[in-house]
Amino acid sequence: MARVTVEDCIDKVDNRFDLVLLAGHRARLISQGAQITVDRDNDKNPVVALREIADETLSPDDLKEDLIHSLQRHVEVDEPEADSSASASADEDAAEPADRPDMPDAIPFDQMSEEELRSGIEGLVPPEKGDDY
Repeated sequence: MARVTVEDCIDKVDNRFDLVLLAGHRARLISQGAQITVDRDNDKNPVVALREIADETLSPDDLKEDLIHSLQRHVEVDEPEADSSASASADEDAAEPADRPDMPDAIPFDQMSEEELRSGIEGLVPPEKGDDY
């Protein structure tokens, strides 16, 4: 392939913007030392990434998952559910704060009326203006 264009890749990735994100991510992976799946032919990393997408040597869905995973800061791990005795104690912990005797000052936010909210907001005092704003 002498020259790769967006039209060569757009039937593999529907959105041009997604194509740019995926090709850029793949080019960064190549520059970090990832194995390429096509002949380099003295091309730069972005061109190699586009050629890989156009030749379908890499799945766009796999690239998208890898891109999402690389951008995540906090990954939640699904833990197996505990037995029924542990879930019963968890249900007690999830009780309403007003029902728990160890938290007497808990405020039930879901029971606040619109009037109470409005009066609370009106009672707020704006901060003093300083030099920084």
